[in-house]
Amino acid sequence: MPFVLKKFSVKKGKKIQIALMQEVALKPRNASRLLAKSRVFDMKKEPYLLSEEIRDDFIYIALFEGHSRGLKPLVVFEDFAIFDKPSNLMIHPISKKTSYSLLDEIRFHFGDKANQAHRIDAETSGLVLVGLTEKVTNALATMFEKKEYKKSYLAIVEGKVEKELTIDKNLKKEGKAIGVRMATCEQDEGKSSITHLKPLKYNETKNISLVELVPITGRQHQIRVHLYSIGHRIVGDPIYGIDDNTAEAYLNKTLDSKERINSTGSYRLWLQANYLEFEYKGVIYKIYSKNNDIYKEFSN
Repeated sequence: MPFVLKKFSVKKGKKIQIALMQEVALKPRNASRLLAKSRVFDMKKEPYLLSEEIRDDFIYIALFEGHSRGLKPLVVFEDFAIFDKPSNLMIHPISKKTSYSLLDEIRFHFGDKANQAHRIDAETSGLVLVGLTEKVTNALATMFEKKEYKKSYLAIVEGKVEKELTIDKNLKKEGKAIGVRMATCEQDEGKSSITHLKPLKYNETKNISLVELVPITGRQHQIRVHLYSIGHRIVGDPIYGIDDNTAEAYLNKTLDSKERINSTGSYRLWLQANYLEFEYKGVIYKIYSKNNDIYKEFSN
């Protein structure tokens, strides 16, 4: 389990958030976050609320401790590193029951101060940039927020993509019944979303295409929805281009592997964050993924 209960001696009667800062040496933001997420406990394992006084001479804190399953960073620099994340691996745990995520590997290799600077979907494989200190992570995250980078993806899609094109279709959330699901909409609705599409190869036997994609905007599920909207669903997509019951089963984690393959065409989503270019401290970095699974799957 990534979360481990650790015991700390504290002064009884002191405000809990003060003790976390003074006696456990946590930053105010981190102390507040732990209390808000109910990860600070008394001796009876009852969580402390913000502003409560300490009831004992010690407290327990559920802290994240990363462990490794053999995934190593693709490349390491002085201030940051890059992982080539496999498909079906979450970036960070969504609850205390999450047994493994990329954050495990980040903390295992680089310690508690390291963190990812941006996110990609659990289903998507490929490049994830990691800051090795909080200061560096914040700087890199700001770079992503300001879109001061270049990024491209590879995908295997259904059908033959004949030519390069730009998909310019606004996106909005599609109802509330099936969790996170996006849809294209009119230009006066939703959020502006633009994706450049370039065909690379076509497999006539399987009737699938290998394509390169450059998202100009960074909306949730943008590439997946845009490709489906032009009739080229990503192979293995468990949400778009399939019936609602299958999509709902996937989102509810009740879709078994055999049913997924039958319904979507594969055991995984064939979308990969393949290229990342950015400038840091006056140096331009150009990083390519070394994961060849997408080429193998396309060619087999």
